[in-house]
Amino acid sequence: MPDSNFAERSEEQVSGAKVIAQALKTQDVEYIFGIVGIPVTEIAIAAQQLGIKYIGMRNEQAACYAASAIGYLTSRPLLVIGGSSERNQETMGAFQEFPQVEACRLYTKFSARPSSIEAIPFVIEKAVRSSIYGRPGACYVDIPADFVNLQVNVNSIKYMERCMSPPISMAETSAVCMAASVIRNAKQPLLIIGKGAAYAHAEESIKKLVEQYKLPFLPTPMGKGVVPDNHPYCVGAARSRALQFADVIVLFGARLNWILHFGLPPRYQPDVKFIQVDICAEELGNNVKPAVTLLGNIHAVTKQLLEELDKTPWQYPPESKWWKTLREKMKSNEAASKELASKKSLPMNYYTVFYHVQEQLPRDCFVVSEGANTMDIGRTVLQNYLPRHRLDAGTFGTMGVGLGFAIAAAVVAKDRSPGQWIICVEGDSAFGFSGMEVETICRYNLPIILLVVNNNGIYQGFDTDTWKEMLKFQDATAVVPPMCLLPNSHYEQVMTAFGGKGYFVQTPEELQKSLRQSLADTTKPSLINIMIEPQATRKAQDFHWLTRSNM
Repeated sequence: MPDSNFAERSEEQVSGAKVIAQALKTQDVEYIFGIVGIPVTEIAIAAQQLGIKYIGMRNEQAACYAASAIGYLTSRPLLVIGGSSERNQETMGAFQEFPQVEACRLYTKFSARPSSIEAIPFVIEKAVRSSIYGRPGACYVDIPADFVNLQVNVNSIKYMERCMSPPISMAETSAVCMAASVIRNAKQPLLIIGKGAAYAHAEESIKKLVEQYKLPFLPTPMGKGVVPDNHPYCVGAARSRALQFADVIVLFGARLNWILHFGLPPRYQPDVKFIQVDICAEELGNNVKPAVTLLGNIHAVTKQLLEELDKTPWQYPPESKWWKTLREKMKSNEAASKELASKKSLPMNYYTVFYHVQEQLPRDCFVVSEGANTMDIGRTVLQNYLPRHRLDAGTFGTMGVGLGFAIAAAVVAKDRSPGQWIICVEGDSAFGFSGMEVETICRYNLPIILLVVNNNGIYQGFDTDTWKEMLKFQDATAVVPPMCLLPNSHYEQVMTAFGGKGYFVQTPEELQKSLRQSLADTTKPSLINIMIEPQATRKAQDFHWLTRSNM
């Protein structure tokens, strides 16, 4: 007689949504951030049923920001899954019909639409692999609406094994020897530690290189913490001087883009020698011809450098003229910042705020930051002691990333390091981009403290009295400068509206007390709305930063 159980199994059906969820689970996807709706709701439900954590966001941009931060923090992919119109309605003007696959090819490493439900596991495995191999980046998988609920025979689906971890590539031996020679002969060396070094988990080897050979180093914004910011060889407080006069600079996963002033004079010496260490061959030689290129995994290449330098005992003299120059500049810059921080006048300035915050920050907290002066000044004062614990606007300088990044860090912290706080430092303008994600923070009761540094505007604003005077004469659209926001906005009430704790602070004492209370209360998130002088600015800079605006 025929086996009835076999007959039942052979006829068992599975939906496209469940195939997608299982393919993601097989590729070790732990988190999904998104906004559900037709046609992707069923995918999120199927993923949850398999144990994948789903975090529902309030804005698709914030969902992508959170997913990108998860990719950075966990070394897993940023995979965008989008629903598209049904196949039999293409070219007919279907609901939200758009050439999504073609559009995404401009911005992703891989973009594809599975030809069938049976092809979904293959496409998802390739997307995950493409995302994490080489220079990491986003990939897109397009799902036609009719696939989601379409049923196919369960035996027709073949799931791909979890893709292998990215291969570890190493630099050519001759290039390593040349780099070691250039470093040994440097009169004024400098190491620049970039985000790529953090992503490569190169902290152990880079810290050994710094300490064994007594080399000054400078972290980029998201390279902070690879070696602790308070390390005696960190010259972050003399950044401009270090860049301008170094004769040999080693770049560990740092790109010579606008953040590093393209590697060009007058910010650098015309004859400075760059040694580039990078995973991406196309990045080598951008803007400046390097003296040496080391293509490979940054952790592995740094260990190669250590082995080569160890062959002949050597270290950079800690009492050299270069070290003396850097220490003097650090001392003078730190004194200028402390002088600004010590001012008793109200409203407070940026430095006063950040010095009081720094005093209470837990050593293991994540620091997320966005804004103009808020981010730029904050990164010079707020310290990072651990790798991959700093998230900010990065290369694109994108505003609106802060709350998505904070949510991602909080989800990871809750799972892997319970008790860690995420301190999200926002300018008042930047907060406005993704402010409704406060509801997401409260819904999932995430360990986040939001600090909104409120100067009533973009770059600068006006106080209440000046605002009222302006409005006496004309409509706001005619007289209010484009940079201005409504004075004394009570952003803390956004947090209390959703059940979190909110504080409106105007003095150092109120700031200290509210931050202390927020850190002590682990039961709910908080938002501290910190009023500062509307016209507050950075201390005087050796160079104009980026803009040539005359404002």
